[in-house]
Amino acid sequence: MPEFETIPYDRNAALAYARRWAFRRNPAFYDFSLIGGDCTNFASQVVYAGTKIFNLTPVYGWFYRSLNDRTASWTGVEYLYNFLTTNQGEGPFAEETPLSQLEIGDIVQLGRETGDFYHSPVVVGFDGNEILVAAHSYDAFGRTLSSYRAPVTRGLHILGARRRTSETPSEKS
Repeated sequence: MPEFETIPYDRNAALAYARRWAFRRNPAFYDFSLIGGDCTNFASQVVYAGTKIFNLTPVYGWFYRSLNDRTASWTGVEYLYNFLTTNQGEGPFAEETPLSQLEIGDIVQLGRETGDFYHSPVVVGFDGNEILVAAHSYDAFGRTLSSYRAPVTRGLHILGARRRTSETPSEKS
């Protein structure tokens, strides 16, 4: 089994990335705005800026190399939630938490009454008790979370990331 060390989430780097790219598109990543939305792609980019670690596990990991070489968790709302809350390997990991406990760089997911979640804005600040977010598809930076009309919300608090520190002899061959 590989061994991992946990590293802190660099919330300042995540915030700087969100600020820089909220109203633009980083050319290193495909823009999914016209094919389902770019919000979770943007949220993943922000989280990556704060961790600098992918999970390269095929299918169930979390990475982006190109439009055709990425995981569903990089761009899909539910897939990102599932990856972050269950990840025991490399890359970022999170826990679902009340919105009142979120910090800069964390993710809010918006859902319908049916429990279907469809949007992943990133926390970029606070105005009193109001959460301010950044997002793509409907580009925003510093938008109040309360301005969205979502009957259901959930918070994802990024706890950090794990990186591999060693391999077993069988992994080296």
